[in-house]
Amino acid sequence: MKAIVITEPGEAAVLQIQERPTPSCGPGEVLIQVKAAGINRPDVAQRRGLYPPPPGASVDIPGLEVSGIIQECGAQVTRWKQGDRVCALLTGGGYADYATVPEGQCLPIPENLSFEQAASLPETIFTVWHNVFQRARLKSGETLLVHGGSSGIGITAIQIAAALGCKVVVTVGTKEKGLQCMELGAAGYVNYKELDFEAALLEEGVDVILDMIGGSYFEKNLNILRPDGRLVYINSMQGNLVKLNIAKLMQKRISISGSTLRSRDTTFKSALAAEVEQQVWPLLTNGKFKSVIYRTFPLAEAAQAHELLESSSHTGKIVLVNM
Repeated sequence: MKAIVITEPGEAAVLQIQERPTPSCGPGEVLIQVKAAGINRPDVAQRRGLYPPPPGASVDIPGLEVSGIIQECGAQVTRWKQGDRVCALLTGGGYADYATVPEGQCLPIPENLSFEQAASLPETIFTVWHNVFQRARLKSGETLLVHGGSSGIGITAIQIAAALGCKVVVTVGTKEKGLQCMELGAAGYVNYKELDFEAALLEEGVDVILDMIGGSYFEKNLNILRPDGRLVYINSMQGNLVKLNIAKLMQKRISISGSTLRSRDTTFKSALAAEVEQQVWPLLTNGKFKSVIYRTFPLAEAAQAHELLESSSHTGKIVLVNM
């Protein structure tokens, strides 16, 4: 099969198309003929040598989410059959003609979605649902602040939270991105290049913050959280080390958490997939949540797709197409 391989750690040009053996199904796995694969920030980090894959994951073929058609089922697979259209969350190996994945990490593609649209969903939906709704326990009527509102994570958090009755505010780098976020359901935005988000939101406050920035945002996040507020980290692009005012934490009863999804075991991911199917998949079928794709690239142009992702000029997801 053809696969996009990280030939060595480095810039996007290190991604090269090569021939690799087609993977074989384990007892509880399915083999997917990949029609499309979503691109995510962890793929870039792995390419740069900054995010080693967990044990058992592909060492040099990136790709954490795919859509396609099941070609083969392992001996213990009970739900799926050959020919089923699915999208799936992987630990790696998605930039290829074929990929294997535990059956519990697959979800059916809604009839109203294309393969490209379906491939853009698993990584961001699983991440948002676990961190915002399971860990931070966001409830209807509360206010959510999402840093990086125009990212794949951002546009997912906006739509799901708004559909479930929450107010969403985002930080973005341009007015255009802010308006695009509002079209998706955000109640407002702060252009961080023109206005300090702490100053803009301090008076009103927020209940939950989903942060992928870290660094200097940490103290500002604490300042704008309401009593019993929750702060959840999924990345720390500006830095890992921060100073914590414990007194402020105690006075406001703030909860701070964070998680990474890739290294979690199959049991956890399968349970998360089941909850996502129950809670989020109906929003896809009734149109309250939609896939937002900025651009697609052929699989062979994965390097150009990575360059676009790293430019941060996009709103929504970038997808590799393999048809």
